[in-house]
Amino acid sequence: MARSSGAELALLLLDGFHSMADEVHAELAHRGHEGVRPGHEFALRAIDAGADTASELGRRLSVSKQAAAKTIAALQQLGYVIREADPDDARRKRVQVTPRGHEMMTIGGALFDEVRNRWAAQIGVRQLDALEVHLARLVEHRPVSADDLARFDDGLHEENRASADQNAQ
Repeated sequence: MARSSGAELALLLLDGFHSMADEVHAELAHRGHEGVRPGHEFALRAIDAGADTASELGRRLSVSKQAAAKTIAALQQLGYVIREADPDDARRKRVQVTPRGHEMMTIGGALFDEVRNRWAAQIGVRQLDALEVHLARLVEHRPVSADDLARFDDGLHEENRASADQNAQ
């Protein structure tokens, strides 16, 4: 089978994302934030920026209202958001990030910065800065959506299930 440098680059980029996200989420769990998924932080940041209903969160994340509602329910169960009746429309529920949610976003952001700083120490600050500039240019017309992170979450859960099955044997 012919070697594909394009496929290899895609795998390197994916492995880089997995490496960063896995490390950060493991440390978040260690610090009392078990059950956090990459899509959760993405959703929390959107909610904190004003996407305070399932409809608005769905629009911001480019997912269905139902998918956004499921994410909100998961975040609520983890204690990262609260839902309150809208004072202007009792049929509508407004979502707000809790102090615990803000704490998780702050810790998560700092952890990602720590990983980035270690990478910069390994390959050099200039090289990492250049890599970021080039990657930003290559993807500037493609916005990240929750579907992108959901694909990562699905893959991560598949890996966890496979690992658990392997450990059970």
